Amino acid sequence: MIREAWDRVMLSMMAKHSALQNVLFAAMLCGASFGITESFAAGCEFELRGGGVVSAVIDARTFRLDDGRDIRLAGVETMPLESGDRRAVLATLIGRRVVLRSESDAPDRYGRQAAFVFPDQSATSIQSELLMRGEALVSAGIADPPCAAELGAAEAVARRARRGIWAHGSAIKNAESPDDILTRIGQFTVVEGKVLSVRQAGPTVYVNFGRRWTRDFAATISRRVLSSFEAAGIIVKSLENQRIRVRGWIERRGGPRIEVSRVGQIEVVGN
Repeated sequence: MIREAWDRVMLSMMAKHSALQNVLFAAMLCGASFGITESFAAGCEFELRGGGVVSAVIDARTFRLDDGRDIRLAGVETMPLESGDRRAVLATLIGRRVVLRSESDAPDRYGRQAAFVFPDQSATSIQSELLMRGEALVSAGIADPPCAAELGAAEAVARRARRGIWAHGSAIKNAESPDDILTRIGQFTVVEGKVLSVRQAGPTVYVNFGRRWTRDFAATISRRVLSSFEAAGIIVKSLENQRIRVRGWIERRGGPRIEVSRVGQIEVVGN
């Protein structure tokens, strides 16, 4: 089974880490529910990049330090609130002083530094807190397995408890409703459904959720990244007839599409 192969590969990659990380990874796969105060530590503890005093919260994922640096929360995506402001949610959680950790301190094209953010003296990142409260989604760009495990486990806590965005049925879009999915063009979205077929056309593999390829939802995977799926023990063709979740940005190419470039964007949830 895909899930079993994925378990073997990921657990072997995590063997050098603590037993806590293995528990968190199991929680991500099995949906185990922890209390919201449970510490999700160690998984995303990358290199220390200093810290500072928070001077302003700019938006739901960005804040400014008193030294002038703009910090962007790595590893998560946010959704608009039906009412209120997610910026206020971040301001409530972040506190005054923070510590930054990241794989790289290179700024993005807007001059923002992406980092995992830890309130002073806390072992739990702001990202994990937001996910456990249902105020964010795990992003599509996490390459580090232990970090992906930590964040996936935190998101599962909120999903199982129906907290925050998970309290509403609209948090996960139904793959059988392409028109509804198209309302989120350009936005980060989770789509769930049963895979009808997997077809290759030129350099692209199409994971199809319907028969009308010009109208129905599909996930697209470039042939050049198939080796990363195979390394994780996933044969994409075997996704046929599986129920999966796909996360990423909605595009319109005939029907709605999500481009998949990382293994973590696809989650097998059962038949």
